[in-house]
Amino acid sequence: MEKLRYYLLSLILVSGVTFAQENETEKEKEEVKTGHTNTNKFKQLYDEFSSPNMYRAASGAPGSAYYQQQADYKMNIVLDDKNAKISGFETITYTNNSPDVLKYLWVQLDQNQRAKDSKSPLIETSGLQPVMRPGQFTSKFIKTPLERGFNIEQVTDASGKPLPHMINRTMMRVELPKPMATGDKFSFSIKWWYNVNNHVEEGGRSGFEYFEKDGNRSYVIAQFYPRMAVYSDVEGWQNSQFWGRDEFALPFGDFEVDITVPADHILDGTGVLVNRKEVFSKEMMKRYEAAKKSYDKPVVIVTQEEAEAAEKGFSDKTKTWKLRAKNVRDFGFATSRKFIWDMMAVKIGGKDVMAVSLYPKEGNPLWEEWSTKAVASTLESYSRMTFDYPYHKAISVHAKRQGMEYPMICWNYGRPKEDGTYNDRTKYGMMGVIIHEVGHNFFPMIVNSDERQWTWMDEGLNTFMQYVAEQDFGEKYPEALSPQHENFPSDRGPAKLIVPYMGGNQDFIAPIMTKGLNTYQFGNNAYGKPATALNILRETVMGRELFDYAFKEYAKRWMFKHPTPEDFFRTMEDASAFDLDWYWRGWFYTTDWVDIGVKDVKKFYVSSEPNKYVRDIAAERGLKLEDLPPLVYLVEEDSEDFKENMKTSSLFDNSTPIKEYIMDNFTPEEQKSIKSPNYFYNVTFEKPGGLVMPIIVEYTYADGSKKTETYPAQIWRLNDNEITKAIASDKEIVNIVVDPKLETADVDTTNNAWPKKVEESEFDQFKNKIKG
Repeated sequence: MEKLRYYLLSLILVSGVTFAQENETEKEKEEVKTGHTNTNKFKQLYDEFSSPNMYRAASGAPGSAYYQQQADYKMNIVLDDKNAKISGFETITYTNNSPDVLKYLWVQLDQNQRAKDSKSPLIETSGLQPVMRPGQFTSKFIKTPLERGFNIEQVTDASGKPLPHMINRTMMRVELPKPMATGDKFSFSIKWWYNVNNHVEEGGRSGFEYFEKDGNRSYVIAQFYPRMAVYSDVEGWQNSQFWGRDEFALPFGDFEVDITVPADHILDGTGVLVNRKEVFSKEMMKRYEAAKKSYDKPVVIVTQEEAEAAEKGFSDKTKTWKLRAKNVRDFGFATSRKFIWDMMAVKIGGKDVMAVSLYPKEGNPLWEEWSTKAVASTLESYSRMTFDYPYHKAISVHAKRQGMEYPMICWNYGRPKEDGTYNDRTKYGMMGVIIHEVGHNFFPMIVNSDERQWTWMDEGLNTFMQYVAEQDFGEKYPEALSPQHENFPSDRGPAKLIVPYMGGNQDFIAPIMTKGLNTYQFGNNAYGKPATALNILRETVMGRELFDYAFKEYAKRWMFKHPTPEDFFRTMEDASAFDLDWYWRGWFYTTDWVDIGVKDVKKFYVSSEPNKYVRDIAAERGLKLEDLPPLVYLVEEDSEDFKENMKTSSLFDNSTPIKEYIMDNFTPEEQKSIKSPNYFYNVTFEKPGGLVMPIIVEYTYADGSKKTETYPAQIWRLNDNEITKAIASDKEIVNIVVDPKLETADVDTTNNAWPKKVEESEFDQFKNKIKG
């Protein structure tokens, strides 16, 4: 008899599945279905990733045969301040470390993007506007284009013999006298000059600002010399044209640069200043030595009073500043007689690094108070998250409307009003841009990604790190925060800040894995969304411990090397044992958005009477209900069964513990620790959005207590639309909220709660706000 009872039980329990399968089979007979490709959100990224090879390992680390080229420079630069003209003679020594034979070399001529015959303006759509500022109208339709772009006077080999070369807009191909084999070195020289642009009026990442009141210029100079392009195992020659947006791909090398400027100028740039005693006064040297021992506040090397006196000089004499840098990918410098100069030391990995600021009086009082402190704090934060900053200094230079980075030096905006006052937007903007641009020393100046191809690899990673560093800065210097702010008010990073973009018009959104030039909303695509994706990955998906270890591993693996997106993705998984293909695909390869909600909540009770489900199966199979073994029957609230059971009092409630009914199913040992859930729910979660994400749920109970449960993203692996969780609780659930802390960038929170919240219209909100 017992065998028969359990046979009947098995039959009943599997019948539901059998019926479902039979019904599905009947449906399939009604329609002919075609096959489909694997579109599962958890499909591995084998189709998207390039195959691992001897240059780049499957782990995300450099492969056994990884190589990179080297380009060393010796330059003599002269700045003609009166005519805003810069000229130079440079010798490049190029080393071919690749296994390939090279017939020619490619050199970047970025200044040609502003040349008269530049094609950059022609690729932008434009139309007549109904109203324009006079200056805007004049520059667009009336002014003759200024003489900009490189003037290449000669390209010669080491003996001075002319080398054949061809200029194609922003790229110059130099023909080699003979092909370069692996290990060969080749030296050649270029003589050039160009008229420096006014970056405030004409735009550009470098140039000068003209100060009409005192007749001076402040120069921030970069992309000023013909630079070698990258040759790698991924792209071959990265000789994609510079249209003005996508930044730069550059090889590492050593620099010897002598820069001649007016004698009353103050100058600093990439590299070690090797003739400091020649260009510093005795008082400046004394202050510099004090700055090297000051760890809590900056020491002024050139005071505002001294800078204001120099503004009136306009010396006809010159002075040469000699800078030397090893293993850097680029070179930049800033010079002006207007500069105030301060420095302080910061301890990084047991060595002292100088945090430095250069700024005109127009930057004060904001800059003298916060610039150098922001530099020092940034170096500490980034070093903690990646590797110890390897260079001896980091410089922040004040430049109106600028935010740009180079090894050891960057330009930053943030100018008070003429009376010295400033608002929070100016203050936080200045602090944020300094943290961001100084942070670029790590990404991409050291972890040297291809900015021309993958903007997000430097801007996105750096914006994520900027958020971390901003929060550190606010904790270290609470006095820098305004009274209404407990933390630094970062404008990128937290999940909720990317919601308007991700939930916006899909016609104007591109995947992160898009060349920067071809994106619609450059800031959101290259900065905001990848920063948010990494922040969510750290805080919500992986957790800080796993994320930070893997992120640091990536940074260390690719210091002074050229990583690709796959190298980053693979390293993050390799170092964490966290399968993230679903995350990379959703966030980086698509424009899907997050929208997860509570679709339905059903409450169930336990009964001792067979429910309709079992009665129907028994009738279908000809089984007698009295022959069934003891079973636990679940009855949905307000159902027919529920109403019938209420009449017969066969529902178990809190006064009759359920475990008494099922106790014979447990051993005596198990009975001691058995739980006694009294409430049962089926909670169905829906996913109208395309992105799979963990489901973070806050359950609130009748006694006011709360519990947060996180269901991993893999819960969606078999159903991309909705899933159901059975909840057994000893307390009654009165409220359910998905993503209570807004951690996932959910674009529609109206479906996040049960019972559903009644949202006021904007008009009702307005009325209630002004009532009375």
